[in-house]
Order: sequence, then C-alpha cells, then structure tokens
Amino acid sequence: MLKLLSILWNSFRMALQELRVNKLRTFLSLFGITIGIFCIIGVLATVDSLERKVQTDIQSLGTNTIYIDKWNYGGGGDYPWWKYVKRPAMKYEEVRFIKTKSQLAAYAAFFVSTNVNLNYADNILSNVGLYGVSNEFSNIQTIEVDHGRYLNESDFSRGTSVGVIGYKVAEELFGKAEKAVGKEVSFGGRRIYVAGVIKKQGQSFVGGYDYDNSVMVAYRYFAGIFNPENNNPSIIVQGKTGIASSSLADELNGVMRQLRKLSPTQEDNFTCNDVAMFSDQVKGFFGQVSAGGWAIAGLSLIVGAFGVANIMFVTVRERTSQIGLKKAIGAKRSTILTEFLIESAFLCIIGGLVGLALVWLLSVVLSSILPFPIYIAPGIIGLALGICIALGILAGIIPASIAAKMDPVVAIRTK
Repeated sequence: MLKLLSILWNSFRMALQELRVNKLRTFLSLFGITIGIFCIIGVLATVDSLERKVQTDIQSLGTNTIYIDKWNYGGGGDYPWWKYVKRPAMKYEEVRFIKTKSQLAAYAAFFVSTNVNLNYADNILSNVGLYGVSNEFSNIQTIEVDHGRYLNESDFSRGTSVGVIGYKVAEELFGKAEKAVGKEVSFGGRRIYVAGVIKKQGQSFVGGYDYDNSVMVAYRYFAGIFNPENNNPSIIVQGKTGIASSSLADELNGVMRQLRKLSPTQEDNFTCNDVAMFSDQVKGFFGQVSAGGWAIAGLSLIVGAFGVANIMFVTVRERTSQIGLKKAIGAKRSTILTEFLIESAFLCIIGGLVGLALVWLLSVVLSSILPFPIYIAPGIIGLALGICIALGILAGIIPASIAAKMDPVVAIRTK
C-alpha cells in the first residue's frame, strides 16, 4: 500500500514538474483534453438539466394520468386535424359515467378554459386563462395555494363566483400577491371574489396549464357564463396506486366507447392521451442530443490523447538515464510502467479539471439567463474523471511500455 502511494505521489509530482518546466507545450497538448471534456460535460449537464425541467413539467400534468379529449396530443407531420375537429366535445356528465364504470380510476375531473380580460380598479390584464374545473381536479393536479384558500365543496356544488388566481395575475393587478385575497376582480361585467392565490409555478416547457396567468373557478360557475363545448373541454383521469397508465388508458377506451354507443366497426371519436407517452418521447429525444454531443467532443478527446502521448514520448526520452538508474537499483518493469501510466493519467485529469471549471463558469452564466438552472450532477463529474483516467492510460501505454522495457546499462549511458 505504501509503495502504491509512493508511486502515486511521485507520478503526481512529475506531472506538475512537466507543467512547470514546459508550460506552453503541456498547455497546447492538454488543450484538446480540456475542450473535449468541456464539450461533453457542457452538453451532458445542459441536456440533463433541461430534461429534468421538462420531465418535472410533464409530471405536473399528473402522474399515471390520462387526458380524454377529442384531440390527439401526439401531433406529428401528418396530423389529421380535420378529422379531430369534427369529433364531439367532452361533456361534464361523462365524468360521472367514467367514475361509475371504471375499476382502475382513482379520480376523474372535468376541465375547460377560455381567455378573458381581467379588471381590478383601473388595472386591466389581457389574455388571462379562466379555468373551469370540477372538485377532483386538485386531487390530480398539484395546486399549492400561497395565500388564502382553495375552492371548497360549497363553491363546486353551488357554482359560486369565487376563484383562486395565479401569482402573476395577483402581482400585476395588486402589486403584491397577498393583497389579492378578499378582493373582487371582474371580466365582461362578471365579478369573482378572490379566495386565494396559487403559488408561483414558473414557465412550463410542455404547455399544459399556465397557473401563474390564470383564474380558477368552479365548473358550474364557468358553465353559467360560457358554453363549455365551445371551449375544448377535457376529462382528466388518474389511476389508482400501482395501476399502469397503459392499462388505465385501455380500460377508459372501452368505457368511452360504451358511453358513446360506438359499434365495433366505428372509429373512436375521442382520444385517451397518456402522459407517460410524452415522458418516453422526451427521453428518446434527449438521448439523441447527448449522442451528438459525444460525437463532437470525441474528436477533441482524440486530438488531446495524441497530445498527451506526445508529451509522454518526450518525457521518456528526457528521463532515459533516470529510468536506467532506477532499473539498475532494482526497480521492476511493472513499477516503471505504473509510474508513467499514472503520470499520463494525472496530466489528463489536470486538463479535465480545467474543462470542468469552464463548464461550471458556463453553468453559472446560463443559469442566470435560462428559465431553469444548469445542474452538474455528481455522476457527470465522475464520468469526466473516468474519461480522463482512461484517456491517460491509453495515451501513455506505448511510451510507458517502451520505458519499462529499456536495458538499464544502455539507458544509463544515454545523454
């Protein structure tokens, strides 16, 4: 153990000496390693952080959740919108049928929305989302109220003019979010008593519900003003614990066909959209982006590996007499080989650490600009160090083997 530590220390000391003595040569040789690690870790950290954000936004749509709509959320190049637009809209009464017939559903909620211009005193806020929801909506969606309270059973059953507003709406109309509670806002001559303010959510990358810029009211209140069927309503169903979303979607497909009395030869006039499908698509997309980052950075790493190999060849030639002296006093081939391989690995690690430092600086800058933080995971740092060690060993294996096989007598005589 002491011998190994001695070899490690000597190799580290020699790598630092190489840096001090030949600063420019070593810098240029390690530059490829630095750029390669910067590219790989920069891409992986950014992609990983973006994927975390998108997956979090997808999860906010509800876990193990199916969205029943006349529209198919999949999209694509050949999207047959002309077929979906002719489908009948979801109806509030269908929620009750689903809850009665489904054995796998835990909660079912109705959702409908439109945009309104919201007023308070002399302040007017345009294009605010007015969301009409049923009572189980909050069981499926995570809605945290920062100030005041959420809608209660009385609001849902009676369709009272009570609502909760988004954080952005509260700040725009009242200056401070907490001031909104207990006030009345209006749109088109209709008044809404503000019972609470939804906690700030931030920008979503996957669409969904913009709670920050919304007013949430009971469905019955919404239906008393607008025709829900003209505002793209949907039914949201969450499965019981342990139920796969694919199984829930299959069951709901059968329930909806039964509800709408479709014969076996008739096509579905609805779509059961599975949130889990979006998560899988995101993983595949970001996997391809990461592969592109690896391909670009791989070229820099190859160039860097040749640079380190060149340093090691020069180092072996400069230390030929020292190698001969070590072998003459009993140093084994394996010891000489290990020393040079570790020194080569240390050189690559130094280049990699510089690359990691550059990535950290980049993450600080981007985190202040982008709507999500750039996070360098410990696993990514470990990957970077692993790549540096592997490259160091590959780059140093040939010169280290040459040094280990030297004849001590010939080596000592070499100047």
